[in-house]
Amino acid sequence: MIEALPRTPAFRLDGKRALVTGAGRGLGLAAAAALAEAGGTVTLLARSTAEIEEAAAAIRAAGGAADTLPLDVQDTDALRAALAARPAYDVMVNNAGTNRPAAFQDVTEPDFDLVMALNLRAAFFAAQAVARRMIEEGVRGSIVNVSSQMGHVGGARRSVYCASKWAIEGMTKAMALDLAPHGIRANTLCPTFIETPMTRPFFEDRAFRDQVLQKIKLGRIGQVEDIMGPLLLLCTGAGGLMTGSALLVDGGWTAD
Repeated sequence: MIEALPRTPAFRLDGKRALVTGAGRGLGLAAAAALAEAGGTVTLLARSTAEIEEAAAAIRAAGGAADTLPLDVQDTDALRAALAARPAYDVMVNNAGTNRPAAFQDVTEPDFDLVMALNLRAAFFAAQAVARRMIEEGVRGSIVNVSSQMGHVGGARRSVYCASKWAIEGMTKAMALDLAPHGIRANTLCPTFIETPMTRPFFEDRAFRDQVLQKIKLGRIGQVEDIMGPLLLLCTGAGGLMTGSALLVDGGWTAD
């Protein structure tokens, strides 16, 4: 006789604190909104003060809890100081990133340095700073590094971006091993092309849009809402046994 049916762990963050980098727009804003809707108190971090203030106000107007941390995530000293003045976070979404598309043979050193500095170096030390605070306070938390399908395949005109995201994938697996003894999980979220303010200009090129749609088996460009549910899986108890994993949200791009 069944004594009790198992219950699905909650996709909730009630009483938890979350930090989202690059939170002013696009995927970062969607991540912040998702975490707040799940009951978390969310800190929106970006250097664009006006954007994150507006976003936090919108979250509060919708009934969520949000504050802001206006700084450049590449300023690791400032980030460490800011985190030292706050309680440890339970969740981090390491989202800040950029791209400078160019054919491999045309990539310049300044563009290489810019993409790698934000997508890899800043992400590494931001995650490290958050993890150190979790360890100091005994928080068994979750860190989600926003990667990409391009961390699993190649892409024309995206050699530097792919390099940064493949590096994020390896970094995250190693993080997971080092942080597991502290009860801290580390995973990647790997979207396909999502329509955001950063990517929208690319889709104005009809040939590029058609190429993308040929690769996305579900036949549509991703929307920010498509990443919100998968993100909650990684951030909440619902994904409590997931670490060192890459969660692909790519419409089937990497299936062949």
